[in-house]
Amino acid sequence: MSIRTLDDLLAEGVSGRRVLVRADLNVPIDKESGAIADDGRIRAVLPTLTALREAGAVVVVCSHLGRPKGAPDPKYTLAPVATRLGELIDAPVAFASDTVGESARSTVDALTVGQVALLENLRFNPGETSKDAAEREAFADQLAGLAEAYVDDAFGAVHRKHASVYDVPARLPNFAGRLVLREVEVLSRLTGEPDRPYVVVLGGSKVSDKLAVIEALLPKVDRLLIGGGMCFTFLKAQGHEVGTSLLEEEMLDTCRDLLARADGRIVLPVDVVAATAFAPDATHDVVAADAIPPNRLGLDIGPRSVAEFAEVISGARTVFWNGPMGVFEMPAFAAGTKGVAEAITAVDGFTVVGGGDSAAAVRALGLDESSFGHISTGGGASLEYLEGKTLPGVAALEK
Repeated sequence: MSIRTLDDLLAEGVSGRRVLVRADLNVPIDKESGAIADDGRIRAVLPTLTALREAGAVVVVCSHLGRPKGAPDPKYTLAPVATRLGELIDAPVAFASDTVGESARSTVDALTVGQVALLENLRFNPGETSKDAAEREAFADQLAGLAEAYVDDAFGAVHRKHASVYDVPARLPNFAGRLVLREVEVLSRLTGEPDRPYVVVLGGSKVSDKLAVIEALLPKVDRLLIGGGMCFTFLKAQGHEVGTSLLEEEMLDTCRDLLARADGRIVLPVDVVAATAFAPDATHDVVAADAIPPNRLGLDIGPRSVAEFAEVISGARTVFWNGPMGVFEMPAFAAGTKGVAEAITAVDGFTVVGGGDSAAAVRALGLDESSFGHISTGGGASLEYLEGKTLPGVAALEK
């Protein structure tokens, strides 16, 4: 299998040709102000857009934002993204108020060489996410009709069998953008023969969300460090009380089995920050992981855990990190995530941040993004790749 790349398209010549770019502009929007809270995903697609503009393409960008129910919803409009994209490329970005309707057609028709338009949220059309192939394909026909070539640079969406990701590539000459190509190359290194020791750091809320990737990685890693809300199900599986911490009772037997099979390679916190409530101003103390009071819940890993995790990480040659160690959005419970992230930045080797909340934490905590080998834009997509699943959006580009 091989994938044609943006460079292949540029070599063919794109001057005056309409190129549809599927981007992942699903950025967090502040509910109060309507401002973009983190423009990382917009910045990530700039290399592809810039290359196309400089080569004279007419660039039509499409994306989703949030999870509207197949109909227009003002709180999910991409209008603020169009404004920010225009600021970043230092050029006007025309905004179509629909996806494939009259506004989309007239907006695209008005573009000239090197200009950019952004279509309204793809998920405002029910055909984008429909499980009915005929409905999805009908929408794909309309979307593909706006362009002469297709570039997928939305790695955060390639694990979805959606019209703009899976069906449009079958209707146009298709190519992988700079971002998608980089993501696949990086993750291929992790699934191949990574330099050892290979350490994986997993956090997040639930074991059930990460079970498939734990199962896939456990035979391959030298150490698997587990923090976040999911660690409490593992601690309970070891026989420790976890108070009112997040707990998946139905996963206890699974965790016992994983711990038994890991033969000491799974590393759990030895202390946690236990609070009286899930609130930024809640009373909290550091307690041993096997001594969480019955009326408290763990909201972060503790300083001893950070030190132990950092020691393991410091000896690694390859590190993959997905999921925060605690509720990093609340300053009182951010130290664990920041400490582990800082340890990863000091690794003399290849480090990958697996998108999603981890990437958001890097930026929210003021860490230097360039200190990591790669920060993925697709949390779910990167995990599914590491699980060995076929990603529909990547498969659609393969020849």
